[in-house]
Amino acid sequence: MGAGRGGLPRLRRLPGEDGPRDPGLRRGAAELSTGGGPVVVVTGASDGIGAAAARRLHRAGAQVVVVGRSAEKTAAVAAELDGARALTADLARLDDVRRLAAQLADLPRVDVLVNNAGASFPRREVTVDGNERTFQVDHLAPYLLTRLLEPQLRAAGGRVVTTSSFVHWGGVSRRGHLAEAVESRPPYVATRAYARAKWCNVLFTRELARRWAPEVTATCFDPGGVATGFGRSAGGVTGLLFRSPLVAFLRTPAQGADTLVWLATAPDGWRNGAHHAHRSRTITAPSARDDVRAAELWELSAGLVGLPV
Repeated sequence: MGAGRGGLPRLRRLPGEDGPRDPGLRRGAAELSTGGGPVVVVTGASDGIGAAAARRLHRAGAQVVVVGRSAEKTAAVAAELDGARALTADLARLDDVRRLAAQLADLPRVDVLVNNAGASFPRREVTVDGNERTFQVDHLAPYLLTRLLEPQLRAAGGRVVTTSSFVHWGGVSRRGHLAEAVESRPPYVATRAYARAKWCNVLFTRELARRWAPEVTATCFDPGGVATGFGRSAGGVTGLLFRSPLVAFLRTPAQGADTLVWLATAPDGWRNGAHHAHRSRTITAPSARDDVRAAELWELSAGLVGLPV
C-alpha cells in the first residue's frame, strides 16, 4: 500500500489530552473484522501513548486488551473502557511474555497487536534470560509475543504495529555482527543501546511483513518526541532532554498516538513492512532496509527465545 499524503491534521488540531473524551477520532476500527469489534492487544498501555491509543481504539469500537507492567496502572486504564481486559507482564522476563501469550490463547483472533512497550535504561543490565535489558524489553519480548500470537493473527488477517523511533538511525550494526552488537558491551551508552533496539524494530517489521504476508501485515512508526514517563526515566541524552524545560514543547501522549491509531485502523495509505510518521511512510536508515540484516535478526531472535526460525 502506498503512503498517504493528506492524512495527519496539523499538530495544533490533534487532541491535546489522552482522556476518555478526546475529540476528532475517525471511527474506522470496526471495519477490520466482522462479528463484533476487532480485538486489539496493546502493550505498554498503562501509561503514555499506549494508554491514549487504547482509549481511542476502544471508542472506535475495538475490544481492547490493555497490557502493562504495573498491575495498578493497567487496571486503572482498563477500568475506563467498558469490557476491556487488563493483563500484566514484565517484558524483562521472557517467561512473563509466554504467560501473557497463554492468557491470550482463549482469543480466537487478534485483529491488531500493538507492540508499544519500550524502555531505555541508564546503566547496562542483563535480564534473568541473559540478554541486555534494553534489547530484550524493546525488541526481543515483542518478537516473542508476536510469534506466539501467530495463530490468532493469521486467523484474523491481522496487523502488527510496532512503536519505533527516528533514533534508529543511530543503531546501525554491520552484517554478521548483530549478536555481538545487541549485547551492548562496555563502554555502555544508553542512547546507543536504545537506538539499536529501535533499529531492530524497523528490521523486525520488514522481515515480519515478508514472512507472514499476505495473511498478516506489519508496520512500525515514530511517534515523535512525546512527554511521557518513559522519557523522564530514560538514560543518556534522551533522559536529560525529558527532564529539562524543553519537555513543554513536546507532543502529548494523545498526539503521539495518532499515527499508531491510524496504522491500526486505516484501510489504506500505509505500506506493509515500512516505517511511518505523521500518517505517512517515512525514510529509514539504509541498513534498516537490508533484507540480509533483517533475516539475521529474525534468526538471532528465534534462537534467543527458543523458537524455530
